[in-house]
Amino acid sequence: MESVRKFFHKIWLYTAALGKWLILAAITGEICGFIGSAFHIGVGYATELREAHPWLLYCLPLAGLAVTAVYKLLRTEGQGTNDIIDAVHLGKPLSILLLPSIFIGTVLTHLCGGSAGREGAALQMGGTIGYWSSKLFHLDDRDTRTATLCGMAAFFSALFGTPLAATMFAIMVISVGSFYHSAFIPCFAASLVAYGISLWMGVTPTRFTVAVPEVVVPVMLKVAVLAALCAWVSVLFCNVLHFTEHQMAKRIPNPWVRAVTGGCAVIVLTLLCGTTDYNGAGMSVITAAVEQGTARPEAFLLKILFTAVTLAAGFKGGEVVPSFFIGATFGCAAAPLLGLPAGFGAALGLVSVFCGATNCPVASIFLAIELFGGDGVLYFALACGVSYMLSGYNGLYSSQTILYSKLKAQYINVHTNAHHAGENGEDRPRVMGSLKN
Repeated sequence: MESVRKFFHKIWLYTAALGKWLILAAITGEICGFIGSAFHIGVGYATELREAHPWLLYCLPLAGLAVTAVYKLLRTEGQGTNDIIDAVHLGKPLSILLLPSIFIGTVLTHLCGGSAGREGAALQMGGTIGYWSSKLFHLDDRDTRTATLCGMAAFFSALFGTPLAATMFAIMVISVGSFYHSAFIPCFAASLVAYGISLWMGVTPTRFTVAVPEVVVPVMLKVAVLAALCAWVSVLFCNVLHFTEHQMAKRIPNPWVRAVTGGCAVIVLTLLCGTTDYNGAGMSVITAAVEQGTARPEAFLLKILFTAVTLAAGFKGGEVVPSFFIGATFGCAAAPLLGLPAGFGAALGLVSVFCGATNCPVASIFLAIELFGGDGVLYFALACGVSYMLSGYNGLYSSQTILYSKLKAQYINVHTNAHHAGENGEDRPRVMGSLKN
């Protein structure tokens, strides 16, 4: 009888854990779904308003002052995606006031033409919602970290309509090389709930139509070459972002002056370019590159510049959609030089630069499947693998850790942007202890 009791006790423990996480995922997914959909609609409306009234661009310095004021008023200045990652890594607390701060800041940035995305706000708002949802259930430290991941995945799913990619990205972006399997069901359930609510609220999932060539060796080789080029573009993007942020903070320490200076710089850059293609997220440009195979050859460089200035000045948003823009336009321009269709090259470039900038090859493959369909999965997998290998230890998020070397099966546990290939004896052969579990 004792063995039977223990057997059913084990079953109860697993069942109770599953029930707990499904309840939390449902609550987190619902909150993220409603707020995420409202955020998506708000950013979309702000973009339409700016396009209908081009004079709003000249209000960008004022928007910068407003964003700075909001963050100071709510005492959230200096907080961002790296703090969300640290909340999972280290169990650091998150202020609930980060939620309205990033919501208002991102909408203002898009309304007046700052170059930024949406997913930085998604990770921050979603992570904050997940963190505070765990407090309702009085969860312990470890479960709170999983709940934070649930919010990140759910909000990302609500914005892009990619629940599986959102789940994999939220779990894998924290520590590259470590997959929290226990977080899969909570994150995936929350993502599905948020996705369903976003559909109910009229948010259209992000999808692209692209023609994929037949899988043959010559095309595979060309895809690998394009992916290598995209890896170097992702390195350029990450380094320009970090360099610009460091230099602007150093040379213009006053955040009010920095916001006005950055806003004026974006206005001047827009006038010099003679187009508003590089303001906002630029989803129309991404769509044209992938579905029509059209993009200006210099577009990826200008988007890097616009985004770096915008975010370094203190405006809010994210870096992932700009990475989509940069990858799609670069791939569209470079693919014909390699004998690949421009639209197909744009799709490859989008996921390759995203992969190189986030160090998440598996999540990038799932993203490609949900955005473009499964026909070209072998090409996309190859592109993501090559981009991951050649992008080194660079990345968008400095709090992200990479547990295993990209050169060999060796445990290194380093922060992104704080390590380079060959450091700490990484290039030396080891007989024992090359792996650490």
